[in-house]
Amino acid sequence: MDVLVVGAGAMGRWFGATLAAVDEATFDVAFTDLDAEAAATAADAIGGRDVPTDTEDRFDVVCLAVPMSIAEAAIDEYADRAIEALVDVTGAMAEPVAAMAAHAPNRERASLHPLFAPSNAPGNVAAVRASPGPTTDAVLDAIAAAGNDVFETTPAEHDEAMATVQASAHTAVLAYALAAESVPDRFQTPISEGLLDLVEQVTGNSPQVYAEIQSTFDGADAVAAAARRIAEADTDEAFVELYEEARSAVDESAGAGHGGDQ
Repeated sequence: MDVLVVGAGAMGRWFGATLAAVDEATFDVAFTDLDAEAAATAADAIGGRDVPTDTEDRFDVVCLAVPMSIAEAAIDEYADRAIEALVDVTGAMAEPVAAMAAHAPNRERASLHPLFAPSNAPGNVAAVRASPGPTTDAVLDAIAAAGNDVFETTPAEHDEAMATVQASAHTAVLAYALAAESVPDRFQTPISEGLLDLVEQVTGNSPQVYAEIQSTFDGADAVAAAARRIAEADTDEAFVELYEEARSAVDESAGAGHGGDQ
């Protein structure tokens, strides 16, 4: 099965490497990227090949692994290179799913979102089987065979969840980093050390990825509003009310069930 991965960034490399690692005989992976050197490096790492961005070659599967802000344009550009299936791992779902339906109505289509950095794989992978079939089934089976937990969702459910687990979470972590003063290690508590670990994890990645998340999903304003409520709680009773509200929110989230932090 010939596979073209459009985008040789972290997620594109993860997708290509995951398929190739499961069965090189089943998946023949090629990369293309505006950065031709990045495409060549990604291909060399898995024994694949790289092709120019204006390739006229056609592939059984085309996977879009591009920034969310250009997903629709990339789908428009590469949809006709897909013989059997079009897949995306851009990180949003509503717009890519709609774009794939518009530009590849007669092909199998799936939107995937690995909910982890590639260095933390395997993990949970959200999947929308927009137009399923044997080709997308083979791709999803390969991802599951690599140890990932592939679960089905809808574009609306996914994008709503990302406002909390990505946009709000990243805002809270970065806000702590911006607000915190430098403190000697001997004064750190388990909570502050945990927050510092999260700060290091977030700031150790590409800022462009986090900027795209913030511009795509709402969530930052809700964190800012919650912080203001805490700051303006001028009595013990007011603070306790907020504390209990937070504890109830955690209990509700735990009751709904959630995957581990990746």
